[in-house]
Amino acid sequence: MIDIQLYISSFNQLFPGLKELLPWQITASASVLVEEKIKTLSSEYSIQNNIAIHKNARIEEHVVLKSPIIISAGCFIGAHAYLRGGVFLGEGASIGPGCEVKSSFIMPLAALAHFNFAGDSIVGSQVNMEAGSIIANHYNERSDKTIKVLINNKEYITTSTKFGALVGDRAKIGANAVLSPGTILLPDSIVKRLELIEQIH
Repeated sequence: MIDIQLYISSFNQLFPGLKELLPWQITASASVLVEEKIKTLSSEYSIQNNIAIHKNARIEEHVVLKSPIIISAGCFIGAHAYLRGGVFLGEGASIGPGCEVKSSFIMPLAALAHFNFAGDSIVGSQVNMEAGSIIANHYNERSDKTIKVLINNKEYITTSTKFGALVGDRAKIGANAVLSPGTILLPDSIVKRLELIEQIH
């Protein structure tokens, strides 16, 4: 139904063996997958209580890290960021001040500027999220909270009530934009500032 490799070129290399899983199955298993990957890391990582931080990563004060987490080489995490629920940050990823990342895979060189939320999502390489942009992961306003996705103009039911987005490589998400639960963005997509992406109404 969906080949993550078509959206994020580095995903299968970083997480081999997941080709048969769908994006929402991957994010639902984020904690387990990150814990397993921690076991494969080199001695260049400091690992304590299932939190793995590369020696070249930079973390500012008052950051909250809840295991399991992998913070790869060259990553930056700004003050007061909050990471939880199984988080992977690829090399050179940047998480700005006041951001929250929950059960998500942030690929190399992706950047969340500041005051962003990314929940239960897979965010591609070199994606840029401007200040205040949000990847929502739950329909609290609906009686039926099951998330559907739109792929090649066809609707699919995920059977999940918690899934944010699959954001293709190099996508640009403008300030204060919102990606509704179940958003699927192709590589190089552009979301305008203040835009709401709701692919299935």
